[in-house]
Amino acid sequence: MQKVSLRKVKTPLSYVQDIDEEVMHFSLQGLLAPGHTLALNTTLGTLSHLTSKHDLPYMLMEQQFTTSEICVLLPLLESYPYYCPYEVLLASFTSGRVTETTIERCRLRLQEAQEAGVWDQEMRPVRNVLSRTRIKTRPFGIEISSILETGYILMFAAKRRQAQ
Repeated sequence: MQKVSLRKVKTPLSYVQDIDEEVMHFSLQGLLAPGHTLALNTTLGTLSHLTSKHDLPYMLMEQQFTTSEICVLLPLLESYPYYCPYEVLLASFTSGRVTETTIERCRLRLQEAQEAGVWDQEMRPVRNVLSRTRIKTRPFGIEISSILETGYILMFAAKRRQAQ
């Protein structure tokens, strides 16, 4: 009898989401200083804050993210400066593939959960991962803020919050 492992294997996000680029760049105008960029390495799970010094790339900081954390961070980065709807976050978190079909499926799933009065339970795993992700984005000066009954948005984090 062969023993079957129930442990979930961590897969690089680039394999899950069909991402063409291993490293994705985000300028996030208004959140980052001019000439600064965030580089998300989807294979390694790292987010780096980059600028240039003497015409050479210079890394100011870097943070490691789990695959689940990247699954909620990536749609937020891609949505900036706009908010990211709940159904997009849920689609990315649950399937790793954000398509119109998965978004629509998650929209219906959330509507049914709302009607059944279990919306909070449906979104709890996403909120838990967002909470961990939020802690890791604060040192970059980025806050993940909730918009009531809508979704989440990236905003500038106050300096006092960054120090925590």
